[in-house]
Amino acid sequence: MAEQLPSKESQPDEELASEIEKNIVADPDLSMDSPFVVPTKHWHRLDDGRIQCDVCPRLCKLRNGQRGFCFVRACVNDQIVLTTYGRSSGYCIDPIEKKPLNHFLPGTPVLSFGTAGCNLGCKFCQNWDISKSREVETLSDYAPPEAIALAAERLGCRSVAFTYNDPVIFQEYAIDVAQACQRRGIRAVAVTAGEHCPEARAEFYRYMDAANVDLKAFTDDFYRRICLGRLEPVLDTLRYLKHETNVWFEITNLLIPDENDSPEEIDAMTKWIVEELGPDVPLHFTAFHPDYRMMDKPRTPPETLRRSRRIARENGLRYVYTGNIYDPEGQATYCHVCNHLLIGRVNYDIVQWNLTPEGTCPHCGTRCAGVFEPQPGSWGSKRVAVRLAEFARQVAPLTGRTDHAF
Repeated sequence: MAEQLPSKESQPDEELASEIEKNIVADPDLSMDSPFVVPTKHWHRLDDGRIQCDVCPRLCKLRNGQRGFCFVRACVNDQIVLTTYGRSSGYCIDPIEKKPLNHFLPGTPVLSFGTAGCNLGCKFCQNWDISKSREVETLSDYAPPEAIALAAERLGCRSVAFTYNDPVIFQEYAIDVAQACQRRGIRAVAVTAGEHCPEARAEFYRYMDAANVDLKAFTDDFYRRICLGRLEPVLDTLRYLKHETNVWFEITNLLIPDENDSPEEIDAMTKWIVEELGPDVPLHFTAFHPDYRMMDKPRTPPETLRRSRRIARENGLRYVYTGNIYDPEGQATYCHVCNHLLIGRVNYDIVQWNLTPEGTCPHCGTRCAGVFEPQPGSWGSKRVAVRLAEFARQVAPLTGRTDHAF
């Protein structure tokens, strides 16, 4: 059994709790009268009168008028509510490979979006302008679930992705979007850090078709110091996805120099993945660039990613990729039996496709793990911004909304 690396001097629980408390703020304007505030069900009342949110392992304990660590879940009228239902931003059509998902409908376009807020406090957040935003009204479009589904269908997207921040915090909205999309034959993709409580997680993944889970490191010390989180809930989510769902999932590990990139940590992490999840789970090592509150670190050297990929493959993982660097070999998919090239990629462009229509190697007949169609999509590396206002107007008769939100 692979062991987690021993932590450095871990942040004590009380210190972590103190950091979390700093992010719980009062908001006198919170009200159930807002059209974007909806009740939720994953919470319970504590003996001291506070209400505990049970969606993520933060377990924020709130009094009326307080927002939780994530900012978008709050306590109103002695219940936990979501304050941003139908408010989202960052709408773009991306290649599915950018999520990254290399084994789920390769080459197809995905409609991506997120909301304000996040349930982690990562110092290196590369989407901080959205995830750390408190300007919900000015940075968001009104986008009911039916409008997102209509937009995805009209724009030729095969899936929608909840990304930029973690859909765990807006899961009621994400579930409704997923259902609206699936009624039109469009898949739902979660890009998540995996910090999710079991009961809420089970409900959420009933409606997801694929996920990319960001395994940020393989020490609890890193999670505490750098992300204000914990490692074990993420590992539990990965086990859950593998053993209790049919959701296709892949893992991303962003390598930060001198923080989580040692050969020993990569060795321990990849052995754990093989033993606990199996050899077929794709793993993406991606390069860090200085951002947000971690501007003092250099970019990840390409050789660090290539070395990590070698370690992972030596430990038995079959599909290991490098990202955020130019590395055609590290971005290609090979047959794990005969090493025949199955999918050649340059960044997000598919430049070779050798899978059979059945998703097998043409050389030896071995199946490639994943969700494939007979031919790949042709979206390429394009990124196209989308405004949801027109689609929201078209579904207004269905939602009953005729106000200024458009």
